[in-house]
Amino acid sequence: MTSAATQLAQFACALRYEEIPPAVIERAKACIVDTIGAAYYGSRLPWSMMILDYALRNGAPGKARIIGTRDKLQPCFAALANGAFAHAFELDSMCQPSVGAHPGASLTAPGLAVAQANANGGKDLITAFVAACEVMYRIGEAAHHSSEELGFHAPGLLGVFGGTVAASRLRHLGVERMVNAIGISGSLCSGILEFSKSGGGMVKRLQQGRASEGAILATELAAAGFTGPARVLEGRYGFLNTFCREPDLSRLTSGLREEWRTLRTTIKAYPCHSTAHVAVTAALELRLCHGIAAEDIARVCVAGSEKLVSHHAIHEPNDVATAQYSAPFSVALAFYLDPRDPSAFSEAILRHPGIRDLCRRTSIEVFKDGPKDNKLASRVTVILKNGRQLTRDLLYFPGMPQRPLDPDQLWAKFQRLTATAPAATTRAFFDRMLALDTVEDVSVLETI
Repeated sequence: MTSAATQLAQFACALRYEEIPPAVIERAKACIVDTIGAAYYGSRLPWSMMILDYALRNGAPGKARIIGTRDKLQPCFAALANGAFAHAFELDSMCQPSVGAHPGASLTAPGLAVAQANANGGKDLITAFVAACEVMYRIGEAAHHSSEELGFHAPGLLGVFGGTVAASRLRHLGVERMVNAIGISGSLCSGILEFSKSGGGMVKRLQQGRASEGAILATELAAAGFTGPARVLEGRYGFLNTFCREPDLSRLTSGLREEWRTLRTTIKAYPCHSTAHVAVTAALELRLCHGIAAEDIARVCVAGSEKLVSHHAIHEPNDVATAQYSAPFSVALAFYLDPRDPSAFSEAILRHPGIRDLCRRTSIEVFKDGPKDNKLASRVTVILKNGRQLTRDLLYFPGMPQRPLDPDQLWAKFQRLTATAPAATTRAFFDRMLALDTVEDVSVLETI
């Protein structure tokens, strides 16, 4: 029987740009430019500077640009840095329904590095992105997002597979060697969630960088003839039976070329964990609609998914990363500040007495009567000190497929993330990226 990796590689190698629906192409371009904006912002952060220093000291000079710098390295170390930068501050894209995949950071970091090193065209990069997104999402679907229930960090696992498909496609490896690259990827999956329970949140950013680095490693080894197991996904000791529970193997190849999972890509609105985004939006809307002052709130109740309760009901975050992972903190912050502003999540705000106090008074529970097909749906109830109670039920946040950002909204986010760069430069780059399919050689496209 043909392995799942072989079927997925056949799809990825055969996909032509002309076959991809225009809506899918537009979503891919939006995700790529949004990721570069997130990486630019992330490149300025302390933990990113540590990774950059490591990459510059150990990486050989090359043609792949490290975003936010003038430095160019070989793709492996550029992908490590850019993957970590993109995931450095909870700003990179995800999917809805979520399967734990982060298409922006997972695919743009290795894809852009390889495209620059090999002078691929914009259409090549878009096609590789879409092919990889379709494959990566289906692996996540087959896993039922069960990896994180076991304590693994899904982007550090799925990102290697997705990035490998993107890089292998851009390197024109062909089916046989792409299968080997996917097989090698299974041995490069890594990342655990302990940072969310006992601090040490810098490591969260590294896990996405390592996935991007691993994707290049797997691709380059396969290109040289190195082999990996063809049944890496479904085998007895393959990914789905090792990192996951009760996988559904039929999801691995279901609907290829018929249902485009890339359309499920979601661009994040706030620099906090995606599970809290709808709740944060509801809190912000309640605040603005009713003129709520944070000092008048007695307590807040947030109803959401079981994962929101099990992983994100953090009432005493001890660093910025844990605060971003905390639903109570993120919701409390929305009653004081603008959560769309990444600078709102800072070391100083972490110690904000009002936000800390309201965080403790924000309970998290399961949204028992919420929609079963939307795990991000939330209900936020605010009980004021005068006894008044205000409730907002919400299904989607701006950036989800059901509430997509238009180009002006996408630019507004990009502008916030690149505020320290020259305005004329960022606008020109943004417009060029939205016309990526007209770029003949990505290597001459200067990143910000």
